[in-house]
Amino acid sequence: MQKQGHRMPLRVVIYAKDIQLITGKKERSARRLLEAVRRHYGKRRNALVTVREFCMYTGLAEEEVRDVLVG
Repeated sequence: MQKQGHRMPLRVVIYAKDIQLITGKKERSARRLLEAVRRHYGKRRNALVTVREFCMYTGLAEEEVRDVLVG
């Protein structure tokens, strides 16, 4: 439970499991989407993808995605 006056820290990184939860995709499709985001931004294969990058790539609203990640 959250103490009054303290906010949960916002996550910066998004993972395949998060993408599954947000999109309803299966694990393999979520991994492919994550890899597509990496390629789009010229990142290495093992580089982390930020929530902002994911949202910019997919067109999803960052606030809505963060709501799913926190909730």
